[in-house]
Amino acid sequence: MLLADSPPTLDSGDTAWLLACTALVLLMTPALALFYGGMVRTKSVLNMIMMSFVSIAVVTVVWLLAGYSLAFGKDAGWGLIGSLDHLGMAGITPRSLTGHVPTLLFAAFQLTFAVLTAALISGAIADRAKFGSWVAFTAAWTLLVYVPVAHWVFAPDGWILKDLGALDFAGGTVVEVNCGASGLALALLLGPRLGFKKEAMRPHNLPLVLLGAGLLWFGWFGFNGGSALGANGLAAAAVLNTQAAGCAGLLGWLLVEKRRDGHATTLGAASGAVAGLVAITPSCGSVDLLGALVIGLAAGLVCCYAVGWKFRLNYDDSLDVVGVHFVAGVIGTLLIGLFATAAMTGGPTGLLHGGGIGQFGKQLVAVLVVAGYAFAATYGIGRAIDRLMGFRAAPEHELTGLDLAVHAETAYDHGVLGHGSATAHASLHQHGAPASDRTRPA
Repeated sequence: MLLADSPPTLDSGDTAWLLACTALVLLMTPALALFYGGMVRTKSVLNMIMMSFVSIAVVTVVWLLAGYSLAFGKDAGWGLIGSLDHLGMAGITPRSLTGHVPTLLFAAFQLTFAVLTAALISGAIADRAKFGSWVAFTAAWTLLVYVPVAHWVFAPDGWILKDLGALDFAGGTVVEVNCGASGLALALLLGPRLGFKKEAMRPHNLPLVLLGAGLLWFGWFGFNGGSALGANGLAAAAVLNTQAAGCAGLLGWLLVEKRRDGHATTLGAASGAVAGLVAITPSCGSVDLLGALVIGLAAGLVCCYAVGWKFRLNYDDSLDVVGVHFVAGVIGTLLIGLFATAAMTGGPTGLLHGGGIGQFGKQLVAVLVVAGYAFAATYGIGRAIDRLMGFRAAPEHELTGLDLAVHAETAYDHGVLGHGSATAHASLHQHGAPASDRTRPA
């Protein structure tokens, strides 16, 4: 054991584990591209995939130039934002350490979180956003929304972690609530897709959706297990909790579908697993196995109903960023206040383990503040971009498909479908599989 005043030393095991986890989390963004790409119609699948891939490039540049320093640099005051001491990664060398791992590796690991969070937002505005405007939005949003929230929650001197005392092990607020509230803001700003609530807008390739979901699940072990920043028992517990919650979420979603609709669907299985994985993200390092199962099951059950809210409330969250990521993120973050155990947290406990209601209140404040800030700031950024360059794609491009209009390519060059024929697409939808509540007005 190191003495309290001993300087930190590099641990090769922890470093190797975090190197692997960084690669796993980076894989989650291409996995998301497949997941989202399979859920849209054939005429805009490449555009959907490109929105994720370009996020990798844009967020990486922003993060390395200024994002890391503002998120994890020395606090500039009141736990709100970091300093610019490490602008362009200045002052950080291969010998610099964060805990027992190289600071450069820690920065790379955190970078992958920022990339994925930005890419997740794209699902809320699928099929109708200008690509150039999305690129500009991604850069501005990362710097003005993601970075401050990451400082509040993840940085040792951030106000939500240090002063409020809310727990978020791997990003329930920073990633899930943040992207969900931001996605809602953009969906309201851009308005619904042409034909929303009138035309069936079914996923065009369910095997692609399942492949993306499976790769997301695989990457989530790095997302949650890596957040322990070490190859240790906490990482192992986080990985096991992640698996348990993902399975419980899948089963919970299918249970609702079977009881309500008479069919357990493949899209439901993929969505339920993601809901469970989202919910356990903030809590995987705070709850025991039973808590993980309950949290995952609750997310699967509730989110299966939540994805239908958009039809009743008339907001077009195309690929259910709000219904899955926001709702499950809130569930997982709040239930820490009930299920947190001292054996996992090393201190704070939830209501059901003798900790009282205090921790639940802290979790609630964190959710409300992050959601409110993300929604307001995102709406402001989106409005500014809309006025400067326009954010919504032209109606004719939306009708014929963004793949040809924006990228001069098609994903499926099969006769008339390869040329974005609206008639062919209408025929495809009319003769497709029965629509679920995900794809038709409630």
